[in-house]
Amino acid sequence: MNDPRGEPKRPNVEGELYKRIEVEGKTLDLYYGYYEEKDRLNPLCEPIPIYPDFTAQPEYTDGGYPFATDMQDACEHYRGNDREGGCFGCVHYKRGEEFLGVCTCESRRKNE
Repeated sequence: MNDPRGEPKRPNVEGELYKRIEVEGKTLDLYYGYYEEKDRLNPLCEPIPIYPDFTAQPEYTDGGYPFATDMQDACEHYRGNDREGGCFGCVHYKRGEEFLGVCTCESRRKNE
């Protein structure tokens, strides 16, 4: 398979940097990897971009708002039409680049 320039596509390499993204003044690095061990063991699967788990390891903007991903499970403060769609469908979620964004819900804001 070729890339958009017609050159052979180079396979993704686990642990290699996929993309560096600026969100709300913070730099987040996304790396290639696997979400599940069974995918790592499957010769038909190649590494994919792995997004931070902000539920397990929260990170915040300078203003105290938590970062989130489109696919992160909706919290108790969710306001939208499809709770199953995760944060992406919430009115509090402000999407940035590459499925990353910020939750602007005041109830989730970290007060220092």
